[in-house]
Amino acid sequence: MNERGARDRILAAAEELFADRGFDATPTSQIAERAGVPKGLVHYYFKRKPDLLTALVERLPEDRLDPAHVVVPGDVASSLHRLVDALDRTQASSAVLSHLLWREADTHPAVLDALRTRFNLLVEQVRAVIAAARPDDCVAADVDSAAHLLASAVSYRHSVARHAEDGRATMRRELRFLADALAAGAGAVSTA
Repeated sequence: MNERGARDRILAAAEELFADRGFDATPTSQIAERAGVPKGLVHYYFKRKPDLLTALVERLPEDRLDPAHVVVPGDVASSLHRLVDALDRTQASSAVLSHLLWREADTHPAVLDALRTRFNLLVEQVRAVIAAARPDDCVAADVDSAAHLLASAVSYRHSVARHAEDGRATMRRELRFLADALAAGAGAVSTA
């Protein structure tokens, strides 16, 4: 049996079963059965059941994007739209996994820590895109606030609101609001 293949099948089975039944309601015997491996092999790769969640976090796609690929200089709104579209493409491949991990974060500190790290990375990326696209006279504190707000909206959308029919339209309105607020803040500073 291919060792890497068995581990991947175990993780795929765990992801499906955890998403369907929840972490606590899924015994490792069912994971082994779904993966087509002996139960002992599950414990060989993952000493404890929570180790499966940690490994699933590592399977999330890399969210780091080069701002140069999305920034439209001087156009914050277009830059943010391009960033969110790129993040949506990245997250589409792991929508079930992302939702599962957010659900389990309340009871598993390692999952919560990993998701916090990912959120902080998202804030940094949004900040970098806004900073590269913003007008020169935009207040730095506004950039930080906008980065945190947008990262929160994107995280919420990817974890919960992705089921909403108007999710894209809502996100477009939020992006426009942030871009307009940043532009208004820049204008207020330059006229003061």
